[in-house]
Amino acid sequence: MNKTIELQDLGYKDYKQTWDYQETLFKSIVDIKIKNRREAAGLETKNYFLFVEHPHVYTLGKSGDMSNLLVDEAQLKAKNASFYKVNRGGDITYHGPGQIVGYPILDLDNFFTDIHKYLRFLEEMIILTLAEYGLKAERSPGETGVWLDVGTPFARKICAMGVRASRWVTMHGFALNVNANLGYFDLMIPCGIRGKAVTSLNVELGKKQVDEAEVKEKLLKHFSSLFEAELKQKTVTL
Repeated sequence: MNKTIELQDLGYKDYKQTWDYQETLFKSIVDIKIKNRREAAGLETKNYFLFVEHPHVYTLGKSGDMSNLLVDEAQLKAKNASFYKVNRGGDITYHGPGQIVGYPILDLDNFFTDIHKYLRFLEEMIILTLAEYGLKAERSPGETGVWLDVGTPFARKICAMGVRASRWVTMHGFALNVNANLGYFDLMIPCGIRGKAVTSLNVELGKKQVDEAEVKEKLLKHFSSLFEAELKQKTVTL
């Protein structure tokens, strides 16, 4: 079991470029697992955690409904936004500046083989982080992600999640709104859920800007604790 996770902060990167990079890392882990199964090679698999911030982009998951994107290609272009259909679960999601996106690419055989538990741990990482800012964040029954004021008319989503897993290897992940431009969420029905608002950490705290580096530190602290993992930072250039 390898519980060391290589942390890479990719900075501001194009969505498709990052997706391709995720696929490369994902495949490298899966290939080792296949070799181990076929040849009893006993090779250790790696784990990765990518932080990234994307230019404006909308992504639609495998089970998503295209009608949840409320604008056409020309309107997207006018907003300097792009669109991709992707191989994760979930419906439509927005990524953009001011949002912390995390992609854990883990071999869950190194931790636990339970996708439900994996998603709940990602949610718990967000919940614990937001608690440090005095916010009571929660899960909403039947709706993956993290919310505020669940069960009230003021329920609003602050973190979206969508993952893919194959042979117990994960990719894609979470998107936490920290200093996000919430106007971009008006161009879609977030996660296909009508009548629910979206919010951002800076809005909830009444601040113009929240320190994103500080938020990342808190996220990693809770992530490593929940997964009982050791994080090692590595600088990469895509």
